[in-house]
Amino acid sequence: MDFIVSLLAGTIRVTIPIAFAALAGVLSERSGVINMGLEGMMLMGSFFGVVGSYVTGNAWMGLAFAMVSGAVFGLIMAVFTISFKCEHMLAGVGINILASGLSIVLLQMIWGTKGKSGIVEGLGIISVPLLNKIPVIRELIGTVSPMFYILLLCVFLLWIVLYRTPVGLRVRVIGDNPFMAGSMGVKVYKYQYISLMAAGMLAAMGGAYLSIGDINMFSKDMVSGRGYIALSMVILGGWHPVSVAACGLIYGLAQSLQFRLQTVDIPPQLVQMLPYVITIFVLVFARNKSKAPAMEGVHYYQKGE
Repeated sequence: MDFIVSLLAGTIRVTIPIAFAALAGVLSERSGVINMGLEGMMLMGSFFGVVGSYVTGNAWMGLAFAMVSGAVFGLIMAVFTISFKCEHMLAGVGINILASGLSIVLLQMIWGTKGKSGIVEGLGIISVPLLNKIPVIRELIGTVSPMFYILLLCVFLLWIVLYRTPVGLRVRVIGDNPFMAGSMGVKVYKYQYISLMAAGMLAAMGGAYLSIGDINMFSKDMVSGRGYIALSMVILGGWHPVSVAACGLIYGLAQSLQFRLQTVDIPPQLVQMLPYVITIFVLVFARNKSKAPAMEGVHYYQKGE
């Protein structure tokens, strides 16, 4: 029983950054942009979360720094894909390379090292009244990072915006047919820019969890492919914020299981492959009836261009 509780608690912790990035992927693709730059946006969130905490001595200010950095990188992605009509995949890869190189350079400038930062103030954990008194629930969500509850709030808000507001309807129409949306007077570029900047903020929040929400420091390339995993969760979850966040639990379970199998007499290379193998297996064999936005990745040209 203790093993199962520990496994599930680890699953929730590992799922948090993936789910944030997956929500970012949903918002980007619903607006018609394939966001391969999630990895870089998460990395910038991880780095600037630590920088903000280091400069101000306050981890919540660090989270604010991370969100601003995510918005900036979302804006950069928007400029390349929307204004310059760059291929979405190439632009995303460029964002990831830029983020990786920039983090190393700034790490050297601020802390004088290329590997990791110093220890900074972290977000810590919160103990929720009532929940912290219930066995099992206490270990799972009764005493947990505040980012878990922020994640739940973000899932709810994104669902409300996309499916219960005129703004969300316009965003979804843009993803399916931006030319029709434009002919009806919708400012396609405006909604795509805002969507990508908001997506950058979500991805950066996931990255910030890895640094100031978990180990209270930044290390080189600490995102380790989670942005790409998040994109697979977007597909598996059918581009729906609630389903996508729930699907993040699959990767979280695999990663948590990997940590606990390291003490077993199994070749470490096989154990490290487990989360990625399970993710690919699920994507190959899952039967998902949801369809991707019809015109994601297609460049839109407004009248006169």
